[in-house]
Amino acid sequence: MAIFFCPNLLAQQTGVVKGTVTNEKGQPAEKVTIGVTQNSNFTTTDNKGAYLLSLPAGKHTVTATMVGYESQDAEITIAEGKTVILNIRLKKSKQEDLETVTVGGVTKKRALETQGFAVTVIETKEASLRNLTTNELLDRAVGVRVRQNGGEGSPIEYNLNGMSGSTIGLFLDGIEISTYGSSFNLNNIPPAMIERIEVYKGVLPAHLSGNYIGGAINVVMKKDASANNITAAVSYGSFNTYRADVSTLYRNPKNGLTGRASGFFSHSDNNYEMWGKFSKYTLPGGRIIRNYRTRRPNDEFETIGGRFELGFTDVKWADQFFVGYNISDSYKEIPHGITMTKPYFGRFNEYQAHVFSLNYTKRNLFVDGLALTVNAVHSMRNTYLQDTVSLRYNWDGTLLVKNSEGPPETYGYEPGRGQQGEAVISDIDRTISNVRSNLAYTIVSGHRVSLNHKFENSNRNDKDLLNPARSRWITQNELTTNIWALNYESELLKGKLRTNIFGKYAVYVTDQTIPLRETEGVLIYENNTTKRDNRGFGGTLSYQPIINGFLIVSAEKSFIMPTDRHIYGEPENNLLPNPDILPEMAINYNLGARYNISRSTKHKWSLYANAFWRNGYDKIIQQTRVDPVIEGRENQIEDIQVTQFVNLSKTQSVGFEAEVNYIFNNRLNTMLNLSKFNSLFKVATDERGNPHSLYDRQVPNEPFFTVNGNLQYRLNNIFQKRSVLNLYYNVGYVAPFSTIWIESEWFTTPAQFPNDLGASYRFPTGKLVVSLDCKNIFNAEVYDNFGVQKPGRAFFIKLNYTINNFNK
Repeated sequence: MAIFFCPNLLAQQTGVVKGTVTNEKGQPAEKVTIGVTQNSNFTTTDNKGAYLLSLPAGKHTVTATMVGYESQDAEITIAEGKTVILNIRLKKSKQEDLETVTVGGVTKKRALETQGFAVTVIETKEASLRNLTTNELLDRAVGVRVRQNGGEGSPIEYNLNGMSGSTIGLFLDGIEISTYGSSFNLNNIPPAMIERIEVYKGVLPAHLSGNYIGGAINVVMKKDASANNITAAVSYGSFNTYRADVSTLYRNPKNGLTGRASGFFSHSDNNYEMWGKFSKYTLPGGRIIRNYRTRRPNDEFETIGGRFELGFTDVKWADQFFVGYNISDSYKEIPHGITMTKPYFGRFNEYQAHVFSLNYTKRNLFVDGLALTVNAVHSMRNTYLQDTVSLRYNWDGTLLVKNSEGPPETYGYEPGRGQQGEAVISDIDRTISNVRSNLAYTIVSGHRVSLNHKFENSNRNDKDLLNPARSRWITQNELTTNIWALNYESELLKGKLRTNIFGKYAVYVTDQTIPLRETEGVLIYENNTTKRDNRGFGGTLSYQPIINGFLIVSAEKSFIMPTDRHIYGEPENNLLPNPDILPEMAINYNLGARYNISRSTKHKWSLYANAFWRNGYDKIIQQTRVDPVIEGRENQIEDIQVTQFVNLSKTQSVGFEAEVNYIFNNRLNTMLNLSKFNSLFKVATDERGNPHSLYDRQVPNEPFFTVNGNLQYRLNNIFQKRSVLNLYYNVGYVAPFSTIWIESEWFTTPAQFPNDLGASYRFPTGKLVVSLDCKNIFNAEVYDNFGVQKPGRAFFIKLNYTINNFNK
């Protein structure tokens, strides 16, 4: 650690380039990206167009980029400890250049992908113009599988190369998205509100430190305040699906006062056709007809939400300061349990959330090199669940008939029963406070330390509205989490070698208020407090042996603690409680490489590959069946109404992922990625010392081989001058996988090949874009979590309209 004792020596190895950037009218250009492609070092200009960048001594090509302007390159030579003044003037881009997608260049995406983490960055510019959801974008990313029980609004789990459930962190601007409630999640947030999506696999960066070991998905919302604008979009498509979203931004250049607002609305009947082997019809007397073709009933979904922020940007005391308010509400019918064995009618839930937030960032706080970021959120969430209809139905909505002869006789009404068991009307209130802080200091150029802290407190209050007297006897739960993480980042060998070493310490405190007895009308409670702590550590390394070529290594050993979801269950998502669930530990290793090739202006390649080895102990997964399958009695196994989270004592996953991008003449853009791994149960003997029957079996209900490919082609001046037509094609492949532990063809989902086509047309003004999408054009059978069939062929149309610089 001699590096801390020789700052003067390190400082002499670098120089500084600074200056101002102006537009074609000579006005200061704000939010221009300035950087060097070779070492992915970059910064942005302030509201006066000024920038400052520290670089290793030597020759560099400095690039300035900004949407709507041509990239500008300049060759400079920096001597040790010297400063170079470089002023840049931008030129407006031609309209057709605005659609260009490039592999190279100094971008936030490029910088993130070369820092040593196994990370994929999804940009949403093109997707926001089409009728794609955020989850559909994620499902096409390398190594990502979005597990969904049906159509829009249904419960979702995320799988990152075999790591899933609680091991995966879901963030919105660095704050756990669960804080915002189920009505404001990745199901509902439209890509138009998102700047980019960062998908980390394994080791996480400092600002996302938390109760996670398998990776994280961080959704970064749009914050650019360089141009005032209003954007609106509406769409309509199959299954009576319609969506609308609107966003607006205003900034006063004189005092930095900035306001941002956005809203969305979405509805779908989800009445798509089902015809797979788990879709069935029960005849009078109980005989079953398989592969019954019918419309999916009782699956309506509707959500509405808004996000409002007011604050200041690029002022002396803050780079960004915002106070915000989120409100969201959703309604979701529940068509079946975990599997599709039994249709539900009359079971539904409602979500509502009120969220208050504060965000503050400041570079060079008090002294140069000191930066502070604080994100604080307080949310009040409510979940309502109702299930009071006891009648038994077929998938077509007709009542089941129990006799095969004589007058039809239905099962009738059963007092106190619902579709899933006992009748339920429950109301769950959750209050969550979440504060994340990051204090970072640049010791000298290329050497940075940061201290991160996460505080979270959650209260849960369950009420039984069907039997209010029972509510008094429900245990009340409170969970408090404190996580500290210390990071040291360095750049050596003139920026070619980057390292990130970290350690974290977490403390979890659970408080339970348990009703014991009632004495003279007064309840007597017992208060239980449980405190646990754990430690984790790891690091990343990125080395650039050749220009545009990077080797990436990361490793981590860490724990996660069960959340209230694992311990107390979620009745609205068919999850039972498991108070005895244990913490999970994992050891992860990643070794990867990236290489960009751009030997001419016409041909550009980007190559990525990553191998991983993961060892899990007490892995937390959703429970599935281990019963043997008897031919002709498959329905005894397939009927899974509810599940819970359980531990697998030892698992191991080894695999790889890869992606290839090719761009021709800035018109044709193609991508192919794949992920292949095994996720095996590694307990060799059972409790009696006998060979374990499940040893070396693939963990069920996890797709372990997926492929995605897409193609985009741009045509300029079609039908009208200065117009742009983009054509899209996407294909996916999911290899067969079993939904239960025992090998059975009946419980193996078939190979899946969904294909999508799309087109978007930008009118000459650039303000209006029309897009058409056809999903699953060949109407392939597509299945997901626990063998639930997903929608077939569907058509959508979408209109996007943008007003830029409305104050000018």
